[in-house]
Amino acid sequence: MTDTQRPLHVAIVGCGIIGLNHARAILRHPRLAITALVDAVPEAARSLADTIVAESGAARPAEFPGLTEALAAVPIDIVVICTPSGLHVAVAREAIAAGRHVVIEKPLDTDMTRAREILELSRAAERDGLVVSVISQHRFDPASRVVAEAVHSGRFGRITSGLASVAWWRSQEYYDSGQWRGTWELDGGGAVMNQGVHTVDLLVWLLGRPVEISAHTALLAHERVEVEDIAVATIRFASSPLAVVHATTAAFPGLAVRLQVHGDRGSAVIHDDQLESFFADGETEDRAARAVPPAELRGGVRGPDAFVVGHLRQYDDIVEAIDQGRAPGVRVEDAFLSLCVVRALYLSATLGRPIRFDEVVDGELDGVTVTTGVPA
Repeated sequence: MTDTQRPLHVAIVGCGIIGLNHARAILRHPRLAITALVDAVPEAARSLADTIVAESGAARPAEFPGLTEALAAVPIDIVVICTPSGLHVAVAREAIAAGRHVVIEKPLDTDMTRAREILELSRAAERDGLVVSVISQHRFDPASRVVAEAVHSGRFGRITSGLASVAWWRSQEYYDSGQWRGTWELDGGGAVMNQGVHTVDLLVWLLGRPVEISAHTALLAHERVEVEDIAVATIRFASSPLAVVHATTAAFPGLAVRLQVHGDRGSAVIHDDQLESFFADGETEDRAARAVPPAELRGGVRGPDAFVVGHLRQYDDIVEAIDQGRAPGVRVEDAFLSLCVVRALYLSATLGRPIRFDEVVDGELDGVTVTTGVPA
């Protein structure tokens, strides 16, 4: 059996709902096998193991209270980190030190110092031939890839503006369901960090490096929450385009995610991951229907389970990167820049002034404690 045929053994660390969603994607990949479930709460690992067996008929993964025990007991090639965001770095540190490939659920972390540590760990890991990737599954959506190709190849001409809007709803029960939810320490933020981060990531992927961010945030529809449930921001990019970011968990009953990119020779609109409009090459014909054919569903995935489909596409890329000895399509460097945008947004809302992007990248404002809402 060649290296590109052998199964890759996976440990999932963090067995909550995100761990379950990763498991469902991993189980549908022909090269991946889940051998370990790690959670400090034994009931969580047990429940996920039960679900894996019931839904797939796969062999029951072993359950462990910590990654150290798992690494010593079963074969593991890839460690998938699905813990609360503020706990990512410790798991990443141990997995990389053990010579394992690593997949980190977004966001990279909730703290810039820890995020920088993960960044440096990933650089060292890459030099040692390891793959370290952060989940940004929407970069692999057919609509996103078509728009990115058009932007980066110049088919839209000079890019002039962008819009990222996430108008979702989260109930009070959602925030009350876990002590870590809605906290700065472990959740790292609210509507932007958790619900809007993927769309912010796509905006940065398409428009390039930001220069300056101005923002306002507020908590308007929820109680017993430290973080924001509404944020608006403007971003100025190095290549001159301007963009607007809008993210909320206070848009009852939960509406759409929209991403718009406009240039002087073309524009595109992505609505809930589907290409709604696509104009390119200075022509007035809407080519959306031709640009993205119906998305192929693979591995038995059907219906509305877009989370599984999107993660499966990214796992395809991760496995190929391991096989080919190349960098993954989404590196820690990419996730770090997107995290810097989110951090700059929160800093602007806290300090009541525009934030230069380099102030965040260079760590000049790491000591500032962010809050919900701007100063009175």
